[in-house]
Amino acid sequence: MTEKVQLELPDELVDKADVVAKISKKSRKEILKEAIQNYIQELEDQDGFKEDVAELYVNEEISFETLKKVIGTQNAESLKASKALLEQGDELTDLLQENGLSNDLNRQ
Repeated sequence: MTEKVQLELPDELVDKADVVAKISKKSRKEILKEAIQNYIQELEDQDGFKEDVAELYVNEEISFETLKKVIGTQNAESLKASKALLEQGDELTDLLQENGLSNDLNRQ
């Protein structure tokens, strides 16, 4: 699947992309696409990238589908399961606090 994206770039950058396109016998579109892919790959190779993506998912800033595309299905499924466990723990803590049981358990 592809999505059409429209963006504005400074004239100087477009001129440079056109020169690179002529030299490499590629279209401007191909040059820009490759540049974006290379930039994203560099970011993905940096330490902490996956952790940052995981944080976006946990904070519900990106969808599970986006998470899968970025870190892979298996890693995404693991993170989804971990998030569910954390949410269950939070719900249990809230329930215990509502019933005044959390202080009783902490004293034991």
